[in-house]
Amino acid sequence: MTLLDLPETAPLDAEVAETAAPATASPGPRPGLVLAALAVGGFAIGTTEFASMSLLPAFAPDLGIDAPTAGHVISAYALGVVVGAPVIAVLAAKVARRTLLVGLMVLFALGNGLSALAPSYDWMLAFRFLAGLPHGAYFGVAALVAASLVPRQRRTQAVSRVILGLTVATVVGVPLANGIGQLVGWRWSFGLVALLAVLTAVLVRLHAPLGAPAAGASPLRELGALRRGQVWLTLATGAIGFGGLFSVYTYLASTLLGVTHATPASIPAVLAVFGLGMTVGNLVCAWAADRAQMPAAGATLVWSAAALALYPAATASLWALAPVVFLIGCGCGLATILQTRLMDVAEDAQTLAAALNHSAFNVANALGPWLAGLALTAGFGLPATGWVGVGLALGGLAIWAVSVLAERRDRPSVRRLA
Repeated sequence: MTLLDLPETAPLDAEVAETAAPATASPGPRPGLVLAALAVGGFAIGTTEFASMSLLPAFAPDLGIDAPTAGHVISAYALGVVVGAPVIAVLAAKVARRTLLVGLMVLFALGNGLSALAPSYDWMLAFRFLAGLPHGAYFGVAALVAASLVPRQRRTQAVSRVILGLTVATVVGVPLANGIGQLVGWRWSFGLVALLAVLTAVLVRLHAPLGAPAAGASPLRELGALRRGQVWLTLATGAIGFGGLFSVYTYLASTLLGVTHATPASIPAVLAVFGLGMTVGNLVCAWAADRAQMPAAGATLVWSAAALALYPAATASLWALAPVVFLIGCGCGLATILQTRLMDVAEDAQTLAAALNHSAFNVANALGPWLAGLALTAGFGLPATGWVGVGLALGGLAIWAVSVLAERRDRPSVRRLA
């Protein structure tokens, strides 16, 4: 059986209760088509999230603002993710998952379409916040749907196929959006994302199972996830441990120009190498997590710390830096592992916990660059962002260790974490 084959076993997710179908009904959902549809949404989200940073020099003068002020537009999107993920997950507890996914993509299309039409900086802030609201909830719900389509031992790989859309966006979608922005204007780049979101909504509506909510589903039950210590430990592992990747990525272009003395033309190529690392790491870590979940998470954090430790010395040469950047990008696989970890520890509050994973990673997206910026302000230089990343990766590893020890204490009979 391959990942894309429809399993003969019942879906893993007990919370998904499909509506009864008559004997003459059409065959059930085809996992390959469902995962492809969900990945298109991931591609759209990844494109707008990362391309917005590269389009900043284009829309800043058009909106009459300077570059530092334009950076608030990026922050507005991240804030929308952090706020939207838990709020939508709780309020939509009784909504069928397919219906929720379609609604989230419609909202995402609206936010990006309005961003393309933004007449001023203030409106742009509002529209980017709106576009960020469905981000975390979409990935969370999409991960639950993906996991429900395959046997338990392959669920992390199924989730990785959804996140694959985001990682491929860093290699293909971001350069495409940036190229469109340079050729015909930045507004068309946001328009492209809006069209991708509409396409996702149509594909999900056509191919995804309805996924009716379980009996007893309610906002109060979803909030129950916040009472579980392992949920918080998992979220903290991502918020801290993943921050190291962002501490380097944020200042990578500046490092290439100011330290490596590479040409501006080399920047897109190195960023693409980073994206390739993210894609490979996502797939490999998913394979490992389906065999030994928590050991895979710990090993990924150790990998990240080691790769980030190589970064300061590698910044002197482009040929040394490119492979190290690839290795650092591989640490992105932690996101997929922690997504399925939350499915295990959230019990009957699956939707909120799954959505919060992306709030945690946006905290990492803010924390990593902030701490790296403090190091730069203190005069340590751009290569030191790698050492900041090492500290964050080791911090995430320490939280992971606490989670493992706590689980062994609570369930001493468990000899192997999987």
